[in-house]
Amino acid sequence: MKKTVLGKTNLKKFDNMKDSDINFDDIPELDDTFFKNALLKLPEKQSVTIRLDTDVVDWFRQQGKGYQTRINKLLRSYMETHAK
Repeated sequence: MKKTVLGKTNLKKFDNMKDSDINFDDIPELDDTFFKNALLKLPEKQSVTIRLDTDVVDWFRQQGKGYQTRINKLLRSYMETHAK
């Protein structure tokens, strides 16, 4: 099966798409058998020590629980945007 690469231009059209515009007819229902055999695979994580400015850490902590996950998402977004 050939993998389709979507450019930023193609992805923008999905930003404005409503759920009601999506045709689900060709997508099979997931039944109990699927979930019985499904494997949950979490992404690998690596614990690191990094020095950040105190005000940066304070700001993320003030955003509430899950601040480390949000920092990871921000770093991932930056990485993916700047990948060659």
